[in-house]
Amino acid sequence: MSELTEYRPNLPAMADAVEAAARPANLDAILSRIEEAVEEETAAIRTDIRFDIKASNARKSRYLYELTRATKGFADTDFSSELKVGVERLRDKLAANERAILAHLSAVGEVAGLLKDAIQRSEADGTYSASEFGWAR
Repeated sequence: MSELTEYRPNLPAMADAVEAAARPANLDAILSRIEEAVEEETAAIRTDIRFDIKASNARKSRYLYELTRATKGFADTDFSSELKVGVERLRDKLAANERAILAHLSAVGEVAGLLKDAIQRSEADGTYSASEFGWAR
């Protein structure tokens, strides 16, 4: 039993060293997965009316959690130039994704407005309406 305890103090240090050496590769893999997910979502929002945005958001949240854990304790100087390029590339893809999401939300708002107007017109009998008395705004 005492033989095992004398090796235990070294295990966390060794694990930290292995983890630190593997971080750049892990970060590159995580960034690649995030890029792929963002590209898929952007394309699907633009083309697929049955796209499951809730599932896509869950996947992106998982990847963001992985990225946050992988970069915990990093300083700006710890990032290699390749990782910085990867982050900038991801930033550009996220900007395109944001534009696609905003366009989608705008379209949803316009359709909702058209439906609201159609419902109000179908319910009106032509005699009086709340908007004539200033109640509905």
